[in-house]
Amino acid sequence: MMIYILLFIFGCLAFSISTVAGGGGALLLIPITSWLIGAPSTAPVVNLGSLLGRPTRLILFWQSIQWYLVMRYVPMGLLGAFVGGYIYVQLDARWLQLVIGVFLMSTVIQYRFGKKERSFPVSLWYFGPLGFGVALLGTLTGGLGPLMNPFYLNYGLQKEDLIATKTANSFFVGIAQMGTYSFLSIMTPALWGYGLALGLGASLGNYIGKVWLNKMTNKAFRKWVIWAMVISGTLMVIRVLVDLLR
Repeated sequence: MMIYILLFIFGCLAFSISTVAGGGGALLLIPITSWLIGAPSTAPVVNLGSLLGRPTRLILFWQSIQWYLVMRYVPMGLLGAFVGGYIYVQLDARWLQLVIGVFLMSTVIQYRFGKKERSFPVSLWYFGPLGFGVALLGTLTGGLGPLMNPFYLNYGLQKEDLIATKTANSFFVGIAQMGTYSFLSIMTPALWGYGLALGLGASLGNYIGKVWLNKMTNKAFRKWVIWAMVISGTLMVIRVLVDLLR
């Protein structure tokens, strides 16, 4: 019972932060969930908890969804989720996480500590290939939400538009991820229970985060997003280095 309670509390805290930081809730939960239930079960549980928490965020931000981006991202994202599920038990994704972590850490320099609005140009067609790559890697690792933030920011999305569009993309891809996990018999009754506890906490955290977000300016939001990427990247690098040094 204590594991369920802790997953609920940490889910609430992580997704409160991720709402105002443009994502990163899943990455914040990966080391905690790994500690509570073990590393092999972390990816499916975190993905399930994130998926269950997304309907609340979708309702809260529905009017801000940029559907033309969703239509570009989701079809390739579904394919990436299926491919990622099949190689989940075969590939060591730690080196990929290390590279991605370093990229996220570098965003604070790319955006000049939040003073710069964009660091590189992004076109609409980028979101198809990005959907495939991020969904595949997210299925392997349990969450790579912040990886998309530089592309959303550089495309020009801010605050509610970014969070709403990103949530819609992640929701549809998350359904494919859980379908793949289930088809491959990765999920067990215990893992479904852990994911439900995490998802309930995430739902409450989304509402709390929405209240905070309403009080933020675009500049403050951009800074939160950048620092969330740096923290998430740092956590990824530390986790991989610790695993490699064991």
